[in-house]
Amino acid sequence: MPRLTLLAAATAVAFTGFANAQDLTPQELQAQLTQLTQEVNQLKQQQAANATATSSKPSASAFEIGGRIQLDYNLFNGAYNAEHNGSSAQDIFPRRVRTFVEGELQDWDYKLLLEFAENTAEIVMARMRYSGFENGPKLQFGKLREDISLDALTSSNHIALIERSSLADTMSPYFRWGVSAYQYFPSTGLRYALGVYKNDAFGSDGKDEIDDLNYALSSRVTWSQAKEPGQVLHAGLWYSARQMGGDDLSASFARGELRETNTRLINYVAGGETTAIDNLNQAGLELAFQHKALLLQGEYAQRNLTTQDPQSVLDGERYQAYYLQASYFLTGEQRSYSKGSAVFSQPKGVTDAWELAARFSSVDASSDFQGTKAQTYTLGVSYYFNPKIKVMANYIHSSVDGAGTIALVGNEDVGDAFAARLQYVF
Repeated sequence: MPRLTLLAAATAVAFTGFANAQDLTPQELQAQLTQLTQEVNQLKQQQAANATATSSKPSASAFEIGGRIQLDYNLFNGAYNAEHNGSSAQDIFPRRVRTFVEGELQDWDYKLLLEFAENTAEIVMARMRYSGFENGPKLQFGKLREDISLDALTSSNHIALIERSSLADTMSPYFRWGVSAYQYFPSTGLRYALGVYKNDAFGSDGKDEIDDLNYALSSRVTWSQAKEPGQVLHAGLWYSARQMGGDDLSASFARGELRETNTRLINYVAGGETTAIDNLNQAGLELAFQHKALLLQGEYAQRNLTTQDPQSVLDGERYQAYYLQASYFLTGEQRSYSKGSAVFSQPKGVTDAWELAARFSSVDASSDFQGTKAQTYTLGVSYYFNPKIKVMANYIHSSVDGAGTIALVGNEDVGDAFAARLQYVF
């Protein structure tokens, strides 16, 4: 029973009991007071019983369906099309066609994310999450995005340039089956994430020689200070240790920040051979600073190899990557920052807005005898019609170096490209 109803009932009882109080003897008045107290107590007990019965019933679950369509156009030449002597080529293709279903019920929520291509469908994410621990961590189960790299964790809906950095594509396995926990501490600005996953990435099939699982342990710790909207300081460290079970490391690390090209520019095998890996360790540092419409961010990461053959020339090899990126809204909008996940997203309710972005990135996958190093410059402009529709255009310039350059691209060690995207989020 609501408090107002209880108050009204008690008032009515009191009014009835005392209406003729002046005609009562002291004994009769005491009896009326005793009766009134009993009736009010009964009303309180009934209210408590109703509240308990209501709380024991499951609350209605929230349910939502949505998705995204990203249609891309690419025009490229030089190193990007080295297989055809660097001649100009172009393509138009659906970069992502995804749909999701998500909902929640009390302390649980779920999300299923599917991606569609010609004649196929892939489960990108299948997450169940529990958040019922008071002042404790949130637990996730299923196919999850590993907490590695600020750029890799930023949703493709919200990235400032059409493709993520080569660092993110080299180091992040993106979504893998596993379990993880994360927690944010508002008093200090600290957040941690820790997960164990099946490692079927980077060339591993997920199992070793005796058909046992290959595991990956990934962790990320971040600190942020965001005293007011549009003023954010972010710093983070992450680490990932991955069993490879003797599988060969994948030849190509990243494409060079342009999708659907004929040549992938960052290739540790170029001019040499693949190598069987026992373990692969990765670590990274991330920094970001936001001042109103301006966002600056950068990352540095490295990958260390332990080969199955200790005599391999690649045993103990270290590959490095980094990028520096800036984005700025000409129309004054400010990107949103989520303290709970430690990532940035596009401004809420953004409409009729222009954003400029620039990035320099480098990945060194070369050694003394093989592999390549690629450096990429990207300039971009985006126009937001509204929160659901965005048009993007990028100019990309890459150069290739290293012992395996001739084997990979011949004399076409420079490439230029133009990319455009129409994005619709529903």
